Amino acid sequence: MQWTDICITVPKTFAETAEAIATSISGGGIYIEDYSDLESQVYEIAHVDLIEQDLLDKDRDKVLVHLYLAPDENPAQVIELLRDRLAASDTPYQLEVSGVEQEDWETGWKAYYHAMTLGKRLAIVPSWEEFDTDRVVIRLDPGMAFGTGTHETTALCLETLDELIVPGDRVLDIGTGSGILAIAALKLGASSAQGIDIDPMCVRTATENAQLNGVDDKLEVLIGDLSDKATGTYQMITANIVANAILSLAPHVPALMAPGGWFVASGIIDTRRDEVIAGLEQAGLKVVEVKEKRGWVALVCKNGGEA
Repeated sequence: MQWTDICITVPKTFAETAEAIATSISGGGIYIEDYSDLESQVYEIAHVDLIEQDLLDKDRDKVLVHLYLAPDENPAQVIELLRDRLAASDTPYQLEVSGVEQEDWETGWKAYYHAMTLGKRLAIVPSWEEFDTDRVVIRLDPGMAFGTGTHETTALCLETLDELIVPGDRVLDIGTGSGILAIAALKLGASSAQGIDIDPMCVRTATENAQLNGVDDKLEVLIGDLSDKATGTYQMITANIVANAILSLAPHVPALMAPGGWFVASGIIDTRRDEVIAGLEQAGLKVVEVKEKRGWVALVCKNGGEA
């Protein structure tokens, strides 16, 4: 069923006016694209999956207001009304019209998310897809949380877990998002895991994904600010978050690491690699391996105080 997408592009300073006009007219719903505070949002949520390069390239000075019309609505009448109200409010704008299928909103993203293999043992498989493999399978649907294995930083972490997890390990995943890293560690043999995230939506999604993979009895997901919910020590600590959050977290990590334990920090743009390495070393961690993939970096660390 074909709907109409009317996209109004306005300067940031006129965003509220354009949104109010679209809301007063819309019978089907509106969608706002506003990237002006992207970096601050990423820092608050602490998930690097928000800052794909195509998002970083977005114009921060403009806002896009999408107004969706049902098939039985007359686009010409709505466009005329929009133009009149935008002109009356002295709002500078550009207007584009396109068609969109209703199912594209609901399930269209499934066309771009398929089974994938990572490392020597892992396969990430969406719940609706059959995938014949002898690998360790993680069933995962993207939902609205971040971390599906497709982003370079998540892939780097998964490949590292594949190499380093030892049966019986206790795992801490800081900024757990979809829970994919904690779930992978458990399916690779870890005995228990804690996932921590400041976003309640992510906590809910991680719990659901753990149930989907049959490890919900081994994964505890908590709402918290980085490491403040951690207890005891861990053989593996992961933090697939942004560089600033890693630097803030670093001083607390050595005390959480069990003897011989690992800390994997990812979500680092390559231009900040040396800065983050210096911060980790200052915090008492020793970077033993630097992994890079298409402009993103993961740092594999040991406790610098160990012999």
